[in-house]
Amino acid sequence: GGGLGVLEDLADAGVEVVLPAPRAAAGTGPLAGKTVVVTGSIEGYSREEVEEAVRAAGGKPAGSVSKKTDAVVAGPGAGSKLAKAQELGVPVIDGADFERFLREGTG
Repeated sequence: GGGLGVLEDLADAGVEVVLPAPRAAAGTGPLAGKTVVVTGSIEGYSREEVEEAVRAAGGKPAGSVSKKTDAVVAGPGAGSKLAKAQELGVPVIDGADFERFLREGTG
């Protein structure tokens, strides 16, 4: 028997099974589960605002590029992180497309 069988048994026994509601910030949104690195400057955003916007779209802001990085947003002044993204084959989003990226994700 898998774990769900236990829940079904409890439900059959009249126990109300309530699964915790997922937090909106985690697991939902266009960037759900995506690790995003922002490098360079994004017009109209401070560094904190960029990270907050990524979180609001469900993503996880990261400080360095790795194979686990899902996307790199590169604005003017992007340096070694951009080069690393290209080297690893990580999708690079133009900083000018940042807001569209937040709405639509990497798709």
